[in-house]
Amino acid sequence: MLDAVASAQAEALAADEALAAAVIQARESGHTWADIGQVLGVSRQAAFQRFGRPADPRTGVAMEITVPDAGDRVLRMLDELLNGQWEQAAANFDGRVAEKLGATGLAGAWAQVIGTVGQYERHSVPVVFQAGDYTVADVPLHFEAGELTLRTSYDGNAQVAGIFFKRPTTT
Repeated sequence: MLDAVASAQAEALAADEALAAAVIQARESGHTWADIGQVLGVSRQAAFQRFGRPADPRTGVAMEITVPDAGDRVLRMLDELLNGQWEQAAANFDGRVAEKLGATGLAGAWAQVIGTVGQYERHSVPVVFQAGDYTVADVPLHFEAGELTLRTSYDGNAQVAGIFFKRPTTT
């Protein structure tokens, strides 16, 4: 059974690489982010965030992901939320988020999410991108009565500098 999981994971990685290459080719052929987003069923912003590599206006250098394990980090936090481990989920908050939200506020926010869209059912693969000095991880969440995106921003020290539950971006 684990061989099947490993094989499926390898196929998913190959498909992601093929998709990224196809997006690069489409951009080089003159297609817009809106065109690409429409084909992918997402907004132009979502397509750009996933595949674009903007240059930092301060340096002219392409922005690189500074917290490369942000996707894993946000999934660990989601698991902690699902298991009511509020203190553990809040342990990586930076000082400002810890002061304003903290474990108690996070528990309340999660209760509000459940009250709004019902019980959690599953999540999709996180999308990680660099936004200036922050690495952002968006993970689509699927609930019994709707969808939300868990957006977590990480500072250069890999601490949570922002956390939001937002409606998915549409085209």
